Amino acid sequence: MNRKWKAILAAAALLSVLAGFFWIRGAVRHRRWVSGHIENHPVRVYDVQYTRVFNDLNDLQLQVAETVGVPPVQSREEASRMKNALVEIRDTDSYIVDQLTHSIPYLTPGAAGLLDRIGVNFKDSLASKGLNPNKFIVTSVLRTRDDVDRLRRSGNINATEKSTHCHATTFDISYTRFVKVPDLRGRPYDDVSQPYLKAVLGQVLRDLRKEGLCYVKYERQQACFHITSRK
Repeated sequence: MNRKWKAILAAAALLSVLAGFFWIRGAVRHRRWVSGHIENHPVRVYDVQYTRVFNDLNDLQLQVAETVGVPPVQSREEASRMKNALVEIRDTDSYIVDQLTHSIPYLTPGAAGLLDRIGVNFKDSLASKGLNPNKFIVTSVLRTRDDVDRLRRSGNINATEKSTHCHATTFDISYTRFVKVPDLRGRPYDDVSQPYLKAVLGQVLRDLRKEGLCYVKYERQQACFHITSRK
């Protein structure tokens, strides 16, 4: 074999090795796993790449919110009278409504149904992975014009009636705060770390988003998933 063919074969082998390296590197990057160990639960939970997957901007979410949601509501009293258009949400066995200071616990029936489905899917997903039950926390819901005014007076320059929260289609779920469900038989459950819970919740939201049921924005500053129902 002459030098020319030897050089060609060597170059081809080098390219093959480099291609394999970058393919493996890309696969590892695409399929990240949450690090850590949960006692008695030797599971590996896929970690969604949040900023890449959940990047639905406000203009997109606002367009659907204005279409399927209600017009901005003036006050909490007005919202409480809109029994045909709004549903009051309360704590369930899969999520907790936070102590809301700048919003009220009302959603359109479509958004309320989406929230319930997220809760059920989150609960079932934890169980299927052998992880102990936890509830997620809803941190923001319907924002009235009065709420917007109060936010502006408090110095929040980002408070605006152009928020999807003003149309009762949108809610925020914290990805840093979860509540462990106690064992009714009195036996203590092992803790599930926050990164595991965040990853499982992210998987649930990713699947529902793929179904075309919602838009999701990963909010770093507020540490929440900002979710708008499309129904």
